[in-house]
Amino acid sequence: MGLFDRLAARDRQLAETRYVGRTSASDEAAARRREAHRARVARDGDAAGRPFPRRLFRGD
Repeated sequence: MGLFDRLAARDRQLAETRYVGRTSASDEAAARRREAHRARVARDGDAAGRPFPRRLFRGD
């Protein structure tokens, strides 16, 4: 068994015992992104998905 195998086995053992019930950092970041998205959609509504008026692109 190599060093990497022992470290990987130790990580699995810690994950199964010590970190049970805790949320991971990536799960917390994903939850923050979801909440920011919901807030942005609630704030901007449909207006964020509408195209710009055509006159802005004609160079007038």
